[in-house]
Amino acid sequence: MTDHALLSVLERIADSLERMSPPPPSADILHKHDAFLWQAALGVLTPVEKVSGVPLSLLQGVKRQMDQVMTNTRHFAEGFSANNVMLWGARGMGKSSLVKASIAAVNEEQRAKGGGTLALIEIQRDELSSLPKLLAVLRTTKRRCILFCDDLSFESQDADYKSLKSVLDGGIGGRPENVLIYATSNRRHLMPRDMIENETGSAINPSEAIEEKVSLSDRFGLWIGLYGATQDDYLAIVEAYAAYYKLPVPRDELCRKALQWAMARGSRSGRVASQFISDLSAELGSRRAEKQLV
Repeated sequence: MTDHALLSVLERIADSLERMSPPPPSADILHKHDAFLWQAALGVLTPVEKVSGVPLSLLQGVKRQMDQVMTNTRHFAEGFSANNVMLWGARGMGKSSLVKASIAAVNEEQRAKGGGTLALIEIQRDELSSLPKLLAVLRTTKRRCILFCDDLSFESQDADYKSLKSVLDGGIGGRPENVLIYATSNRRHLMPRDMIENETGSAINPSEAIEEKVSLSDRFGLWIGLYGATQDDYLAIVEAYAAYYKLPVPRDELCRKALQWAMARGSRSGRVASQFISDLSAELGSRRAEKQLV
């Protein structure tokens, strides 16, 4: 094969590889949507047209926590300094719902007064090692972004928490001024207790081992706990859902059935209340259908 022919073949191969390779990450798409999923393998932000969640009015029993998250999110949207947020605590109490609802509510406020809105970007826990790549994209835009990691926790073999620590505070590159990190977890310190205890037992200086493991959660400026629902809180959530969906059920009957449902589940939480309302809505719909057939 002549040099000219070989060069032609190599050029065709190079052209094919360029067509097959994904385009470099771009922040231009951030100005077209309000919510995204970060796909680390492809290095792209995928728009989310409709964010799954509930309005703030349905989140009962967490007013203090709601006020903290709303205030922090509002400050950030208005261009002021704000803190990274960790929401931890009882399962099913609306930690992720509170994050999504707060950002949606603040964006509505900003639109009403002509201000800039926030972009919500969800990143999966097992893709935290790609954070530097994502931050490199976000540094090229002025739009303020909140990175959201749901159900954040680490096991004994995970090393990703060190990457997150560097981004939160202490790394040379640091976190861009237009980016905050919001995370939720069932664990207060993001690590299982036995992991911390094992590190303590094998360490020359046990206190240093503990400091290493708990310092990640310390780097979230707002560390907000959500606790299990009391019976009154649970019933308030149920009544809020029933009013929102306009369910034609007397209050006494609604509360009695809701308590029976919680007793069968062995817990009271916003998630349990939502599941009860879903079941009750189906039951009422079935009753209406039966009456129409008679």
